[in-house]
Amino acid sequence: MIKDLVVTESQLLEEKHYRFKHKSGLEVYVFPKDLTTSYAIFATRYGSMDNKFKLSTDKEFTIVPDGIAHFLEHKLFECEGGIDAFELFAKTGASANAYTSNTMTGYLFSATDNFYESLEILLDFVTHPYFTEETVQKEMGIIGQEIGMYEDRPGSRLNKELLKALYKKNKIRIDIAGTCESIAKINVDILYKCYNTFYNLNNMTLAVCGDVDVDKVNEICDKILKVAKPIEIIRDYEDDDEPKEVNKKRAYLQMDVSKPIFSIGIKDTNISKCPKERAKKSYATEILNEMLFSQSSSFYNELYDANLISIDFSSGCELTKYYSFNVISSESSNPELVYKKFVDYVEETKKKGLDKESFDLAKKTIYSSNIKSFDSTEEIGDKLIFNVFDDFDILDASDVINSITLEYVSDILKEGYKEEYYTMAVVEPLADKK
Repeated sequence: MIKDLVVTESQLLEEKHYRFKHKSGLEVYVFPKDLTTSYAIFATRYGSMDNKFKLSTDKEFTIVPDGIAHFLEHKLFECEGGIDAFELFAKTGASANAYTSNTMTGYLFSATDNFYESLEILLDFVTHPYFTEETVQKEMGIIGQEIGMYEDRPGSRLNKELLKALYKKNKIRIDIAGTCESIAKINVDILYKCYNTFYNLNNMTLAVCGDVDVDKVNEICDKILKVAKPIEIIRDYEDDDEPKEVNKKRAYLQMDVSKPIFSIGIKDTNISKCPKERAKKSYATEILNEMLFSQSSSFYNELYDANLISIDFSSGCELTKYYSFNVISSESSNPELVYKKFVDYVEETKKKGLDKESFDLAKKTIYSSNIKSFDSTEEIGDKLIFNVFDDFDILDASDVINSITLEYVSDILKEGYKEEYYTMAVVEPLADKK
């Protein structure tokens, strides 16, 4: 019997999940789902933004090189004795991976068979770090090549330049992988310092989704995990005085592209401290994007018919407790004209108001997309972790979307879409290819 097991149900969705605090300190979510594939993600609240921190017992902050969270993600797959965790997963037939974001690092696998054996591997290798100076030096070369690869990708560079144009101080500006110069400063002591701070089980969450048993998951946690002493991590993001307006209005660079690619960014600095309000605004922004910038919108069709954008035109928002922005991207022979038309279109829409019929259709589209996400164990697991780390429960999402009104979305448009919050990054063809 699991002590203090919490069951959360949604009658609307006919879904439920279990939550408990394992005796080791780990927060565990189990989401039963009768699908062929089961999924697990073991994540820590530690990302690229966490380069200045201390424990409540420390006098001074520790400042570490950029890219160390991503570096740790790579290193943890290498186990003592030269064994690679991917080799262990291959024996159980599981497909494993990991990723680092601005605020978290997650280790994951999906499996159709041998799920519990794979879960043991996951919990074991993440909680048993093994670093030597020799392997650290070897990893520097590997990650250096990865950094170079991303530097050669126009889409990656475009995103990087957009974030630097949007923000002046916010640590979202930091490259997740760091730079070749920053990772050269990483050593074994720094890795263990970061690991012991952020990979404390009280700072981590395990989410499991599929045809799995909550008691069996608890038994595996009992078998693999040791009790971790609770700690308080103090993070310094140094962005309290981030200006409301964008850092700069334009960012240009030249790369080997056949036609310019661009991203228009809309900065949002009105971020609520209430998790449910943040979720509501995020879904409302998705509805607004669907209304204004989907392929059925007048904006898209006018620009596409004029051959000003490509069919790959897209929009998307990212909203967390630490940063929030909306992005519109495509390729165009004349990005400046697209930007002007974007500004004019938004102002015209604000004057005449949003259409009720268009709102209802867009809201239904976003609602349906949310419902559909519960057909995939991977989507459930990833969304569950992301929302847990933002203090929100995914089973509340449908009710939150239902609560969004046309007036609420209209207010986002009126208050958040102003010239001082806009910027544009452009990757142009090399000068000799223009």
